[in-house]
Amino acid sequence: MARYRYLFSQLVRRELRRKYKGSRFGVLWYLINPLVLLGVYTLMFGYVFKLQSIPDFPIFLMVGLVVWSFFAQSLMAAADSLIEQGGLVRKARFPRQAIPASTVAVQLVTMVAMLVLLVPLAVALRGTLVPALLLLPVLVGLLFCFVLGCALIVAVLHAYFRDVGPILAAALLPWFFLTPIFFEPGSIGYVHRHELVGTLLQWVNPIAPFVQAIRSVVYDGGGPGWGRLLYAALAAGAALALGSFVFRRMESELAVVV
Repeated sequence: MARYRYLFSQLVRRELRRKYKGSRFGVLWYLINPLVLLGVYTLMFGYVFKLQSIPDFPIFLMVGLVVWSFFAQSLMAAADSLIEQGGLVRKARFPRQAIPASTVAVQLVTMVAMLVLLVPLAVALRGTLVPALLLLPVLVGLLFCFVLGCALIVAVLHAYFRDVGPILAAALLPWFFLTPIFFEPGSIGYVHRHELVGTLLQWVNPIAPFVQAIRSVVYDGGGPGWGRLLYAALAAGAALALGSFVFRRMESELAVVV
């Protein structure tokens, strides 16, 4: 794979240029869009439909949005990636995993840029300059592996079955509101009375432990807990292994189907 690093870097650059070609602000839209969403969601869920009293709610919310946006946008971009690069798939021999991986890498750049803005703000307002903050790169790396594994599965399945992308888009909407982005599950009274609901919100939802682990470090100024850290490591390893396996089993006919 080392000899294909140049190809991978070119795919990432091409994806960046393609997405905002001709735009006045270019890649800055990667940062502008999440900030606009932050403002809207802070207004609606922090003031209009206020469910909980959460200190420094914009920071609390932004951590969740950064993680979710990376997850959701990576999968949606990966779904069409092989089809959009169909000409390259048909003409050249190279690890085709590089194509969906490049779309995830582009979204990773966006997430890291947002964290670079968010972490100093959280440190200043929340006093979270603690040793646990050193775990943030580890958690981001595990999240990247988890999302990459999912993206490989989505990309190759959508290349064969074109309904996968629309189904994913429909599933992400309710999934978004079931993820602890706007709320803290442990502090909702309904969850206390119904343990199954709390379990579903915090553990069955595979992205929720990543949201809460990164929020624990950035917003709370504490460790993510061994349970969440172990979950993140196992989920990342399992997703990457499964994604690689599924992609290898199905890639033989990619040049035909795309």
